[in-house]
Amino acid sequence: MSGNLSPAPVITSERLHKAYSYAAYRHLLDELLAQNRTTGPNQSEQFIRYAHLNIKRMQRLDKTIRLLPELQQALAQLPRRYVWLIITEGWCGDAAQLVPVFEAIAQASHSQLTTRYVLRDDNPDLMARYLTNGSRAIPRLMVLHADALNEAAAWGPRPAPAQELCVRLKKAGVPYEEFATQLHGWYAKDKTLSTQRELLALIQRL
Repeated sequence: MSGNLSPAPVITSERLHKAYSYAAYRHLLDELLAQNRTTGPNQSEQFIRYAHLNIKRMQRLDKTIRLLPELQQALAQLPRRYVWLIITEGWCGDAAQLVPVFEAIAQASHSQLTTRYVLRDDNPDLMARYLTNGSRAIPRLMVLHADALNEAAAWGPRPAPAQELCVRLKKAGVPYEEFATQLHGWYAKDKTLSTQRELLALIQRL
């Protein structure tokens, strides 16, 4: 899924410099949870519970992701450097399922891809450029040329099969807890393969 391609920078270098590395993002989430808090203005018990679950999801994925050989090959052939700018939040279940995949791909790119993370609710102007059917769905991945910081590609908020499932469940009026159970069940069965294949296709188009 693409945003609005433009030669103009998506983000200034100064603002990008203030964005989180993956290690800093994870540290932020851990620090907040130690205070029984999460990112963003909503500090309800429900959101704190989501944040705790999401830490466990990310920890599991960090240890278990295995990249497809064809994806590793495509990374080895990247002709230039890119910044992967990701809009996320600690309470977002989709982000917990997908952010570790973004990071694993970047780590396997031999420094051709660098990740930076920003929080949705702290960057409303940036989020407004990457709405999904008018909603502020996350995570959103913007692939930026490393030199000019203009957009080369964009992706998100979910791989196509997961997005189709969400649309179907919402249309059916499924209660949120059942919605979340089915969605995360899909992620567990898929084992990151749909995400990897879609990002492989994106990388091959760069």
